[in-house]
Amino acid sequence: MTKHLILPLIIFFSFIRYNINAQEAPVEDHTYKPLTLKLNENGSKYVRFIMWHQFWVTATQNNPGTRDVNGNLIDGTNNTALWSSDIALRRSRFLAYAQVSPRVLILTHWGINNQSFINGATAPNGPNPTTTPSNQGKKPQLFLHDAWTEFRIIPQKLYIGVGLHYWNGVSRLSSHSTLNFMTLDAPIFNWHNIEATDQFARQFGIYAKGQLGKLDYRIALNKPFVNGARPADVPKNAEARNVLNENYATAGYLNWMFWDKESNVLPYFVGSYLGSKKVFNIGLGWYNQSNGSLYKTATDSSYHNQTAFGADVFLDMPINKGKGTALSVLATLYLLDYGPNYIRNIGILNEHTTPPSLDASWAGGGNAQPTIGTGTIGYLQAGYVLPKLKNGTSFMPYLTATYKDFDKLADPSFQYGLGLNYFVTGHNAKITLEYANRPIYVTTDNGIVRDGSKGQFILQTHIFL
Repeated sequence: MTKHLILPLIIFFSFIRYNINAQEAPVEDHTYKPLTLKLNENGSKYVRFIMWHQFWVTATQNNPGTRDVNGNLIDGTNNTALWSSDIALRRSRFLAYAQVSPRVLILTHWGINNQSFINGATAPNGPNPTTTPSNQGKKPQLFLHDAWTEFRIIPQKLYIGVGLHYWNGVSRLSSHSTLNFMTLDAPIFNWHNIEATDQFARQFGIYAKGQLGKLDYRIALNKPFVNGARPADVPKNAEARNVLNENYATAGYLNWMFWDKESNVLPYFVGSYLGSKKVFNIGLGWYNQSNGSLYKTATDSSYHNQTAFGADVFLDMPINKGKGTALSVLATLYLLDYGPNYIRNIGILNEHTTPPSLDASWAGGGNAQPTIGTGTIGYLQAGYVLPKLKNGTSFMPYLTATYKDFDKLADPSFQYGLGLNYFVTGHNAKITLEYANRPIYVTTDNGIVRDGSKGQFILQTHIFL
């Protein structure tokens, strides 16, 4: 374990020590003007450019049955290695949007996600590193995240747009910005169809948005991406699966802003304002696609809608403006119904596999875990910005707690995360260290039951312009 943790810990604490020791140095000016191209004299017409990178240094306690690239066990059994480490690119993005007139906005957002030494490129032979080409991790293809056009109908109150968009329903986290997470990253289940019937949380559709007093709203009619099996190929295993169809989906999110209003020029909700705003919101949302899943047993067959409901409370406020302290809390409840026993296991930047066996983790190898499925998910994140240091930097410790109760699994699970943000220049440049655990499930005669947990350390460097 020690050798896998040493790199992220040395980087993190060396950087912090350097900055703390530099407290008596003059405060440097880190301010800058956003990268904007004016299209008229007063700047009311403009093009704004944003770019960012997020790198991860990870130390992962592997699931039972995990194997390395040569097929050797690395799960801690029989004196094998238990921990593995990696350096990877979580996100690399470029976004440009233009207010070409008071009535028209256009946005384009592209980039890559999740490139590691073995993941990232498209491999024709599947995800098993022992059978895929040697360049599986190299040269991932850039792809569009967002591409939409928007027209103003009634100022402030109604705008209508069309395209590959991120005006999602269900929850605040479902349309969260990746530039200013309060935590290291999203919990993933907030994107309820991630890479199933969406393109990295986006679908083609027509949306309407606006603010009516303190009510912020977004609704959409989408055409989900075709993903799943033909009806005839869905196995008769009493587990609902994505099925091929051409049905539209509806989505929406209503957000009541009790204190300061938030901007809705773009769909990306802020994770924490670090004391610059006083925000208290309550939100409700949904997503529904008819007959998106098919459930089969030896004697029965039925289609089911894919339906998700969400409710959340968001509090973000300064505590002492003079010292720079602030509090941020978000609590979310998800109710998902994608058909009986529907479930998906996901591992972010997961480089390792698990061949099927009774001794292996039911979710798979590496850091895979049950993530999205029919059932209930409760999620809480809370953080506190500590007083600013003399050089203008600050720390923010935080915690997360997640409760999942999926129909497919015999036992519910509880998991937590502990993290520390170091803000060099707010969200524009920060370093985050997080430890999070995840549940382990195994197959028994009593069903799929909980069997302990494993953990992962992640060090992230994050800079955006």
